[in-house]
Amino acid sequence: MLESTQLLHLLQGVAQGQVSPEIALDRLKHLDTELVADFARLDHHRSLRTGFPEVIWGQDKTPDQIAKIIQAMQSRQGIVMATRISSEVYGQVRQQVRDLRYFPLARICALVRQSPPSQPGTIGILTAGTSDLPVAEEAAVTAELCGFEVHRLWDVGVAGIHRLLQNRAILDRADVLIVVAGMEGALPSVVAGLADCPIVAVPTSVGYGASFAGLAPLLTMLNSCAAGVGVVNIDNGFGAAILAGQILRTANRLGHS
Repeated sequence: MLESTQLLHLLQGVAQGQVSPEIALDRLKHLDTELVADFARLDHHRSLRTGFPEVIWGQDKTPDQIAKIIQAMQSRQGIVMATRISSEVYGQVRQQVRDLRYFPLARICALVRQSPPSQPGTIGILTAGTSDLPVAEEAAVTAELCGFEVHRLWDVGVAGIHRLLQNRAILDRADVLIVVAGMEGALPSVVAGLADCPIVAVPTSVGYGASFAGLAPLLTMLNSCAAGVGVVNIDNGFGAAILAGQILRTANRLGHS
């Protein structure tokens, strides 16, 4: 936690006119951390700095560690989220944390104490195939828990391009599009040639051997000839949602400046 002597000195500076409220706010953004046992250091002011609160990476943590981190965060955040949580781990964590919700396809668990504030803009999320759904749902649930409106469009890959063209309305309504694809990863380039908004491309590890566990679609997306495509790492649905959110928040800020 923020040491009381540091906080008192800062507040005295504001009261005496030696430190402006703006400078005080900037300093507070970098001060508030909390130790959890001997394995975690929480960053309570991440939302002040970045616009989004800290989220727990659940993979490779024990159920007891996850539970203790959630319990430490719940008094400071209206929503506490943990990603890459298996159903077995969720069952064990839920024994220690009441009212924990689970989104099995997204592999996300969340403690929702209050509804997230509504964020500006609409995020459309597309998948090339059904096998890409876990990554896409990680993006969708993350965005919704952050307060964004999400429109889903599944299984519209290039092998049957008419399925995408029949749903042009979703492309037209979105302010940012997250496009999730494995195999050769061609869908984001196709979508970028049809849409007038930023495209966040997410390669997945879905595909035959020559897709090299997602490396082939990653390279396809990085080498896209369509403009306006940004690429996150393989299977990184969470990162795609946060990037889309930051794009929308920045656009909203600029619109009000």
